[in-house]
Amino acid sequence: MELPHLRSRESTHHGWCGSVSYIDLRGHQVWSIERKPLFRRNLENVLLLHGGLSSTESWLDSIYPAVKNFHVFAYDRTAHGRTKVREGYYHFDFQREEAIDYLEDVVKGPAHIIGWSDGGIIALLLALKRPDLVSSIVAIGANYHHDCGATHDSSTIEISDEERARFVERTGQDPTLLETIVHKAYEVWASEPKLTLEELSRITMPTLILAGDDEPFTSEHTFSMYEALPLGRLAIVPGTSHFAVKEKPELTRALIKDFLEHLDYPRTRWPNRRSAMTERLFGTTDSL
Repeated sequence: MELPHLRSRESTHHGWCGSVSYIDLRGHQVWSIERKPLFRRNLENVLLLHGGLSSTESWLDSIYPAVKNFHVFAYDRTAHGRTKVREGYYHFDFQREEAIDYLEDVVKGPAHIIGWSDGGIIALLLALKRPDLVSSIVAIGANYHHDCGATHDSSTIEISDEERARFVERTGQDPTLLETIVHKAYEVWASEPKLTLEELSRITMPTLILAGDDEPFTSEHTFSMYEALPLGRLAIVPGTSHFAVKEKPELTRALIKDFLEHLDYPRTRWPNRRSAMTERLFGTTDSL
């Protein structure tokens, strides 16, 4: 199935080739994007996971320059962007399983997962359930537990006529459904995710926790998440909010690019939180 105004297409543009199309993901039509550099083979995969109540299109241009040398995949999750609703949507376990299906059927192997907000949460859940499919994680503006200092008051929800019109244009669904989706999101955010620090300590791939210095959740929550990860790194983008990707895109991209280019365990001159792991990996904590 394709919406008449958005037919599948392939293109070549500025050194990359790619496609955008609806794909059949185990019986559900999902809007999917794929890009890779021209004349390059044996590329590592990157999977981009957009934020909640958002879409791939909303951040692709902001993030793509950081991963342009990879084989990039992205999709609109169920009830997001151009992908319609289906039963069970929005719960994080549902979104994790959909990501697993996409990695298995479309990417066909492991990928570096870069997720913003809800996308970052899904990346953490993926790493716990299917570590074989996750090469590394960049979690941008993510929380690991719903009790994180953020508030989700559904009485504040306001949906403009423009948002309803865009929803209909993108999905062909009844505009009244958008309000149902938004309320469902707020309901889920108030009770999920429910990860523990002990569970985070079992994530064994390199992980960058990237956040603005004015996120909707507490700084303590962000720091505890970072410190629980055995191979964790932390980047705080100064002067930004939950939208660091949009507010300081060049700095955010530089941090992501540096992380992906240096996935080996950091060996620093004065390890503190990393002292035990440094000694375990290198046999010493002596300075370089």
